[in-house]
Amino acid sequence: MEHDDTHEGPLCLVTGATGYIGGRLVPELLAAGYRVRCLARSPDRLRDHPWADRAEIVGGDVTDAASVARAMDAVDVAYHLVHAMSSGEDFEETDRRAARVFAERAAAAGVRRIVHLSGLTPAAVPEHELSPHLRSRAEVAGILLASGVPTTVLRAAVVIGSGSASFEMLRYLTERLPVMVTPSWVHTRIQPVAVRDVLRALVAGAGMPSDVSRAFDVGGPDVLTYRQMMLRYAAVAGLPRRIILPVPVLTPGLSSHWVGLVTPVPASLARPLTESLRHEVVCHEHDIARFLPGPPVPPVGFDDAVRLALQRVREARVTTRWSSASVAGAPSDPLPTDPDWAGGSLYTDHRELAVDASPEALWRVVEGIGGANGWYSFPLAWAVRGWLDRLMGGVGLRRGRRDAARLRVGDSLDFWRVEEIEPGRLLRLRAEMRLPGLAWLEMRADTDEDGRAIYRQRALFHPHGLLGQAYWWIVSPFHAVVFGGMARNIARAAASTPVVTRTA
Repeated sequence: MEHDDTHEGPLCLVTGATGYIGGRLVPELLAAGYRVRCLARSPDRLRDHPWADRAEIVGGDVTDAASVARAMDAVDVAYHLVHAMSSGEDFEETDRRAARVFAERAAAAGVRRIVHLSGLTPAAVPEHELSPHLRSRAEVAGILLASGVPTTVLRAAVVIGSGSASFEMLRYLTERLPVMVTPSWVHTRIQPVAVRDVLRALVAGAGMPSDVSRAFDVGGPDVLTYRQMMLRYAAVAGLPRRIILPVPVLTPGLSSHWVGLVTPVPASLARPLTESLRHEVVCHEHDIARFLPGPPVPPVGFDDAVRLALQRVREARVTTRWSSASVAGAPSDPLPTDPDWAGGSLYTDHRELAVDASPEALWRVVEGIGGANGWYSFPLAWAVRGWLDRLMGGVGLRRGRRDAARLRVGDSLDFWRVEEIEPGRLLRLRAEMRLPGLAWLEMRADTDEDGRAIYRQRALFHPHGLLGQAYWWIVSPFHAVVFGGMARNIARAAASTPVVTRTA
């Protein structure tokens, strides 16, 4: 992407822009007068963001020194917003390596400041007693602070905002369980913080004086137990009072599976969240207030943060979600080139139907698929497949949609992710469920030579080994029901869509 280097304002490098915080920080920096460059492993995942044409987007990986060095060229402020959450047993080494590369390349490039978002660690708790993820967060912060580049580390506990993993966990636990048996950590004191206060502090971090290099605690005005957070959420959401019965036998591992069953947050992500709640995480200072721009503004309270988040959810204005970030271990290979692909077996299921509707009506149905709208085919089969995926440690069907009507590249969509979208014409989804291979689902709204709408649907599967081959042949008999039914029901739904008339 071309970028105008003559534009005034310091240049900020943002890593993690495809994630929850990074995707929201970029427009805040642009609004504050900064130029922004984003480093992403998959640059295409940022192309449909509203701010994409105002930022420079480059490809690269934070663990690759060469790509980080290129991204650091002429950068004034470098934001480190990547964490290897739920990426496997070696996540600590991955985080450590990425932090060292980032610190070394920033120093070599003459970067003026590093800004990093970390986790709030409990005071007076030995490092070996911290959860692995909190321990890794503290280690990464130490590496960046020791880089020789002035560094701002912001340490936050539970972030409350529409689409955040912490908010989604709180929301679904409270809404779905009027009576709940909970782990003992519901009595741990926590200082939650609104996402808008985190973003404000991150922007302020870029403008700090050169002699400031330290960590800052970032929190809201309320210190609550998780039990109190659930009760207050219920009150704000207009729900009856919840009955909460804590029991001591639910370990972090067991409670993460419990969270994974009840909420859209998979156990692999719920575990680091719940492990971090074993110890009290309360701010010990609010020094960041001295560096926030503009007149003093009190931080957003818990009830107001919940109210704002719920309003955005209900108005379908969730700009990023916890699932915006890539799922560890999920397939990321691009769709094999058609039709002459030489990479091994590639199985396909192709359906095509004429539709008694306009192409526009057909596309509205296609783009609205998934989430609360469902998959137009044998709901029980989709539900069972989602449950099986959750039991195998996958994401299942509960991630839903970011927006009920519109999709963009990189959006999570139940156990799929949007790999490609051509508005009005093509939607390609890549499977992120646990599979012995790679899978895609394509849906096209086309027209024939007479201008009639044609729905074309294609499922593709690239098996891995004999297990993948066996999987395809085992599920093939169900394709007529699942995929055939999907094509027919999408065509039927498009035909019954009311005609939208536009007036001048």
